[in-house]
Amino acid sequence: MATALAWPGISRRALRVWQRNRDVYLNTWRAELVWPLLEPALTLVALGLGLGEFVELGRPERYIDFVAPGLLAIFPMWAASSEAGWGAYFRMESQRTFDAILATPLDVDDITTGEVLWAATRSIISVAYILVVAAAFGAVASPLAVLALPFGLLPGLLFGAASLCYTAVARSVSSLNYFFALFITPQFWLSGAFFPLDQMPAWVRAVAWWSPAAHATDIYRGLLRGGLEASHLYDLLWLLVATALFHLLATNLLRRRLVR
Repeated sequence: MATALAWPGISRRALRVWQRNRDVYLNTWRAELVWPLLEPALTLVALGLGLGEFVELGRPERYIDFVAPGLLAIFPMWAASSEAGWGAYFRMESQRTFDAILATPLDVDDITTGEVLWAATRSIISVAYILVVAAAFGAVASPLAVLALPFGLLPGLLFGAASLCYTAVARSVSSLNYFFALFITPQFWLSGAFFPLDQMPAWVRAVAWWSPAAHATDIYRGLLRGGLEASHLYDLLWLLVATALFHLLATNLLRRRLVR
């Protein structure tokens, strides 16, 4: 039992795994440049400007200003989860990249940490794209918004680790659809990105409390508005604890999968 629950070993060698994924990305980034900018722009136009004409928040705030911080949570969530989900699965099973890495001085813990770090990097890249789009629509009201970039590392680590947990036990690439349908997609709606959670029934707020995206949205909203509060420290602590637990679980599950 002690071995199964062993804490992950963190070393600088994990950066080699991150570097390998970065080098692959640098060879393909041009093919991925347009959509990460176009998708949040279309969402802000359709929801913020289109639907926003018919939405009343019950507060003096444009709907586009309300939606923009939520996009900083949900789109990077998909970026990090996809990288540590489908991307990691293909590297593990189809390309046998993980087996090749294990033939070097690196170990499973290095692979886990490196993969999670790379998923977080993709999250930060997505945050940068959305910040540019949100600023272009006038949805950034505070210079504190620049802190959204470094903060994007934390939810990126969390969703990367959570996705890698499922990847480590997935027996086929199609089974990853269950993870996205049951864990990621519900957070799209329960993050508070599109409607105020404080106006929802108590049971909706209780369910949303378990959503990492909801806590990330709260912090992003405070950064873009320039209204950080003491409650955001609670959100930050929640995310830190969840990230540590998911990283612990991902490391142990991947050890079972890769060490034969």
